Amino acid sequence: MYKKEFMEIAIGEAREGILNHDGGPFGAVVVKNGEVIASGHNRVLSSNDSTCHGEIDAIRKAEGKLETYDLSDCELYTTGEPCTMCLAAILWANIRKVYYGCRLSDNEKIGFRDAKFDEMMGGRSDLPDDFMEEKDREMCLEVFREYEKMNAKRY
Repeated sequence: MYKKEFMEIAIGEAREGILNHDGGPFGAVVVKNGEVIASGHNRVLSSNDSTCHGEIDAIRKAEGKLETYDLSDCELYTTGEPCTMCLAAILWANIRKVYYGCRLSDNEKIGFRDAKFDEMMGGRSDLPDDFMEEKDREMCLEVFREYEKMNAKRY
């Protein structure tokens, strides 16, 4: 069941990341049984790692903390609809539910190529209808707007 407090943590992660110039406005939280297991944010720029998106950062931390690669009892909260790479990582980790704020089209408006890659990889039509759910988009758009106003490096 969705809890706004977890999306607020993801937004806090995203805000921390952009203020530190770590990367884009993408924060994520892995939750198990109503408890935050791990959180993370985009660190593409600070780590020189094109794969270190917010969801990947949070998944890596959660798997380390739980000492497992199987997060089937977990949910993921993220400020932006997961890109194709993150979506694949979420599926590989067996995460059961994703709550996201901003849409791929919002990501595109602030300079990210997610929609292009998503189209190249075949889209999302084969995902179960209840696997991903948009929540609190306006709240997440705030951090996207903050990022948009910054003179941040786009990649």
